[in-house]
Amino acid sequence: MKIRILSLILLISLGSGLYSQNIKGAGILGTNLTQVDGDEIYGFHKFGLNVGASAIIPLNENWSISLETLYSEKGSFRGSQLSSAKDGSYLLKLNYAEVPLLIHFEDRETMTFGLGASWGRLVKMEEYEHSHRIPWNTLSGPYDTDDFNFLVDIRFRVHKRLWGNVRYAYSFAKIRTRHYENIVGDKWQRDQYNNVITVRLIYIFNEELEVNENSK
Repeated sequence: MKIRILSLILLISLGSGLYSQNIKGAGILGTNLTQVDGDEIYGFHKFGLNVGASAIIPLNENWSISLETLYSEKGSFRGSQLSSAKDGSYLLKLNYAEVPLLIHFEDRETMTFGLGASWGRLVKMEEYEHSHRIPWNTLSGPYDTDDFNFLVDIRFRVHKRLWGNVRYAYSFAKIRTRHYENIVGDKWQRDQYNNVITVRLIYIFNEELEVNENSK
């Protein structure tokens, strides 16, 4: 219910942005490089989509607020380590409907620096160990259905209304507590957190561009 209300607000803002000089509408397409801290697997080896739309509300010449609605694929991956039944492979797919809210500082219309937070709702999950799927799903599995993240965001103009974007996100609430046991019987537990680097392209539909006098 929360995600529907927030998405409706964003779509209304986006629609308004197409006819307003104040609110800008944008389309977003990119990829997540992800890992899950606490799963005993290291490295940003899982790739996933990051796609959606955004409404950007200017506050003055240098400051703005953005609200996004995204489909964001996160998780963790490790390939086969051994040629046996227990090959050491691991795959975790955590797909979210996500709503980030950020405040941005713009420098000379060429770069922006943003900070913010996001709330994500888990819409699909799959987990595989040793190439075999663990028989649980989004509702029956151990992963929290809500994911809250802290965001750091850098954007740079590529060409006219097209911007490049690099974002870092980290869960500030755990998504799972997992219990481990090794072959000699030692036991321990670790809290798990999403750790994500995102690379995207953002196209701002109705951004006003400066006219070069020499091109007139």
